[in-house]
Amino acid sequence: MLHVEKIKPLRKEFLESIGFYWHTDQDQTSYVADELVVITPQEAEAYYEAANELYDMYAQAGQYVIDNHLFHELNIPFNLVELIKNSWENDVHWHLYGRFDFAGGVDGKPIKLLEFNADTPTSLYETAIIQWAMLKANGMDEAKQFNTVFEALKENFKRVVVLGGDTEDFAQYYEGWKILFSSIRGSIEDENTVRFLQIAANEAGFHTDFAYVDEVGFNGKEGIFKGDENFEYWFKLVPWENIAIEEGDLALLLDEIVRERQAIILNPAYTLLFQSKAFMKILWDLFPNHPLLLETSFEPLKGKKQVEKRAFGREGANTVIFDETMNVIEQTEGDYKGFKPIYQEYVELPRDDEKRSYQAGVFFAYEGCGLGFRRGGLIMGNFSKFVGHRIKD
Repeated sequence: MLHVEKIKPLRKEFLESIGFYWHTDQDQTSYVADELVVITPQEAEAYYEAANELYDMYAQAGQYVIDNHLFHELNIPFNLVELIKNSWENDVHWHLYGRFDFAGGVDGKPIKLLEFNADTPTSLYETAIIQWAMLKANGMDEAKQFNTVFEALKENFKRVVVLGGDTEDFAQYYEGWKILFSSIRGSIEDENTVRFLQIAANEAGFHTDFAYVDEVGFNGKEGIFKGDENFEYWFKLVPWENIAIEEGDLALLLDEIVRERQAIILNPAYTLLFQSKAFMKILWDLFPNHPLLLETSFEPLKGKKQVEKRAFGREGANTVIFDETMNVIEQTEGDYKGFKPIYQEYVELPRDDEKRSYQAGVFFAYEGCGLGFRRGGLIMGNFSKFVGHRIKD
């Protein structure tokens, strides 16, 4: 049985004092659970190694997709294909961060990849700050976590400049380049997550600013602007597929800006390849029966319990769990029905004594850097709770 321990919850006043306002769900229950998943040092190390190994596999598979022009198979919008290829081919388009979702890893269960949120992953603030504060507020050793998210982000911002070099050489290579950070107006969660990233970039040594997306100026020949000020880098917490589908003119402008080398966008367009759940079918083709992977297909699997997901579905929407004879066990509705379905072998998530399921999320910023959990039912959705963790020897 999963080892979970109760803790004293963080007060809402304290959470808001550190910029965390999305602490209460619509049903008025706390989004942050008053408990911790207890793991061993060996389990923490296994999550770290799994994220690192999988990212290497994603990089190999990404090259395979590019070489074989498999964009349609991944449901990639046609108006982003050239931008994806351009961003892939030049190392200056550095992947800043993403989050792997895993089943298993605790209670003796093997780690299995569920998906990779490579473009606009959520729960960054929770993983980096909130669960650390949980330990501190409960008189526990805050170092007893797999949680170096903030330091890893700082280092990876430096790699945006030094690329494969030593991050200690950042000041030597840095030429005063500026990063503009943007989120959609009206979402305090998105805005404060972006401002958290902005702090990490500031501490790394960059000049930064913030603007809502509707305040940003774009010019194909001249780059990206806030007012009259030009920025060499733009970080946007807006999914690439949303830009392609809902803001086609902007997609074309960004393609031109990158092609003309007027600005670099974080996360790069090629992260949309990794974001597509259809990518896991490519992984299975290239690394069949790999111990970290679940069988994945574009067609229903024969005689297996399985999950149907949509290529760019989010927060568990439009997900169906089938039994071995394709009878529906559980399903959710949502806005992602128009995206391509994929079928992934079902694996049971670890459960507590109340039969609640726990899904691990491991952030990746050049390497695995932070673990958090979500607690919910058979399908993790919008009302799943964030659960911190503690390493116990």
